[in-house]
Amino acid sequence: MENGETTPEGAARETWEEAKARVSNLELYRIFDVPYISQVYMFYRCDLDKGEFGVGPESLESALYAEDEIPWETIAFPSVHEVLKDYFQDEKDGQYPVRVSAIERRPRAPK
Repeated sequence: MENGETTPEGAARETWEEAKARVSNLELYRIFDVPYISQVYMFYRCDLDKGEFGVGPESLESALYAEDEIPWETIAFPSVHEVLKDYFQDEKDGQYPVRVSAIERRPRAPK
C-alpha cells in the first residue's frame, strides 16, 4: 500500500502495475499473515473491466488460465498457490468466505 490509500485501492493499483488491468467491485477474499518477514498479504476478488489486461511496468508477462492450464509447479509464492486452490474450490461451491491464515517459514533444504 502507498500512504493514503485503502487496501482495495492498493489492490487495484497493484493489479494495474502488475497486469495493466483495471478492476472494479473488489471484495476481500484472503488474508495471509507472514510473521517471519513482518508482512500481511490481502487478496481480493474483483471484476476485470472490459476483460482487458497486459504486461504492466512491474511484469514480464501476464495471462489468464483455466484451472487445468495453471502451471502449478512454477508458482513462486505459497500464498498464490493456496489462494488459487481455495478459489477454484469456492467457485464450485458458489461461496467465497474470507479466510485468514499464516504462512510460516519453510525449513531450508540441506546442502
